Amino acid sequence: MQIRRVQGMAIVTAVLAACLLSCSGGADDSSGGAGARDSSRSSSVPAPADAAVRETAAADPKPAGSPGPELVRDAFAGLQATLNDTCTPGSGECAYFLGRVHEEVMGLDAAMKADPKGPGHFPEPVAWIAGLRTTLDGDTSTENLETHRTELIGVRDRINVWMQDHPDDYQ
Repeated sequence: MQIRRVQGMAIVTAVLAACLLSCSGGADDSSGGAGARDSSRSSSVPAPADAAVRETAAADPKPAGSPGPELVRDAFAGLQATLNDTCTPGSGECAYFLGRVHEEVMGLDAAMKADPKGPGHFPEPVAWIAGLRTTLDGDTSTENLETHRTELIGVRDRINVWMQDHPDDYQ
């Protein structure tokens, strides 16, 4: 029992160290202040927090909270959140709205392709999104999204209807 408690404390300590490292490690402070990285430390000598993170990663290859593909139900909820939103074409408000719809559609596509059922379980939505990708030709600028607004919103709406007919895929 004592060994398990010690192992549990080591994992908690490693996770806390990883959190602290991620919060402070990404700061870009070129002023040389407290947030600046210590360039005098040799890269071959790990900091104690770095060692704890590596030990945790070795013990648990996918620690809790690590990023991964979004679940279909969560991605679909994000897409549904755009259903009642709109904008006036040519106005500045469309940049956010159309960008968000595009992001939600692409996130749902990634979730469907990563789903254990496989992309073949979602044939129509995956095909519609592939068609949208072809139409946009990699250009996700506001101007291009406004140009193809009807298709973007149409794909969103068709996916919504399709998913409503497949409630087992998002509940």
